[in-house]
Amino acid sequence: MPARDFFHSVMRIGPVQIGTHRDRNGRTKHAAVCSRDDCGWSADYSTQSAAQLAARTHRCRTN
Repeated sequence: MPARDFFHSVMRIGPVQIGTHRDRNGRTKHAAVCSRDDCGWSADYSTQSAAQLAARTHRCRTN
């Protein structure tokens, strides 16, 4: 069965977007992704508050 890329409850904090999705095992996860072209940072969290904290404290490494 192919994986579906379906995000809901999408929010934005600065350059970071947070979206809620289900993983392969059916668990709810929260993905935080930096939308700047030169950054490439992303991470999955089990709680939305953890994803929001990561988004608020994320600093892009720009050279």
